[in-house]
Amino acid sequence: MCKLFINADPELWDSKTHSLRIDGMVTSIRMENTFWTVLAELAERDGMNVPQLVTRLYHESIDAGHDLGNFTSFLRVCAMRYLALQLSGDVPRDNRVPIASLDTEKILEQEPRQPMANAGGGNATH
Repeated sequence: MCKLFINADPELWDSKTHSLRIDGMVTSIRMENTFWTVLAELAERDGMNVPQLVTRLYHESIDAGHDLGNFTSFLRVCAMRYLALQLSGDVPRDNRVPIASLDTEKILEQEPRQPMANAGGGNATH
């Protein structure tokens, strides 16, 4: 099983830093190349480049009231969620279909909610 991951191209997990400007402030984001590749595909679907996508995600997250203390982790989760939604069929694999054209409310309603760890006195094990 592990051979699928161990023998993968090491370039996938090499990190790259992108510097971009959000609201006039220069920020640097360092992530593994595989995440940058997924974000580039996601951005392209809606006619954006990666800095435009990252800026948009930042603004929409702030507008939704999210605390983005670890914005890099948020971007990694966005990339993984995009791939998971493609696998589930909720996001078409056809990259010509913009994400903005999808019925996000319907997708979110159909999505199973993950129980929060330790919420409601559950028996979470560590």
